[in-house]
Amino acid sequence: MRDMNRSASPGSTPFEFGEDFAALPEYRATRTTEVDFAGLLDEPLKLYEDLQSGCGGQLWPAGMLLAKHMLRYHRDKLQHSRILELGAGGGLVGLTVARGCGGLDHPVFLTDMAEMESLMQHNITLNGLEDRAKARILNWGEPLSKEVVDLKPDIILAADCVYLEPTFPLLMQTLQDLLALAPSATVFFCVKKRRRADNQFLRVARKTFTVTEIEDEDRPVYSREGLFLYAFTQK
Repeated sequence: MRDMNRSASPGSTPFEFGEDFAALPEYRATRTTEVDFAGLLDEPLKLYEDLQSGCGGQLWPAGMLLAKHMLRYHRDKLQHSRILELGAGGGLVGLTVARGCGGLDHPVFLTDMAEMESLMQHNITLNGLEDRAKARILNWGEPLSKEVVDLKPDIILAADCVYLEPTFPLLMQTLQDLLALAPSATVFFCVKKRRRADNQFLRVARKTFTVTEIEDEDRPVYSREGLFLYAFTQK
């Protein structure tokens, strides 16, 4: 990950993580950052970070982890998939898939609250991905739009969505609604466990879905930061 507004300095980091999994500050100034995931992207992705509309406007470790995982393990498997990102913020994960998993039959849907729509669209345009990604409003707990219902996404991406405890039931409702559209769908879910309430969300998820922890070669590194990758599927 490189801040375009600062000069890069060389460093030695284990497992080629660079700053991908370094602890992020609580708040960041508005800036544009480039990420290439240790060379997994031939052309770096540019992300404009802006906290004006909420904390989702900056890069967080769970998003970095999920995006890197999708490139490493799924980039050649998604051509025919119908992909939707929940709580996209600036769109890191969905745009990484759109950029790095070429030849997709369908544009990736980046979804979040109305306050984040302009940031998602800005980052789509910044990367020239207008034909591969769409920014859409999706409020958790509300009925899904006709466009999402018609899409019937079978790959759902969710990184660091377990953050505010009052939203947990709303997120769970939306996950249930999405999996009802496409019962064979998979939710790739990345979470940073910060509080006991986060474990409570996962306990509820296990009652509703089949929840499987995902293997990743970097697990010994990121698990020390409290980061975990899961797949949710219909029981």
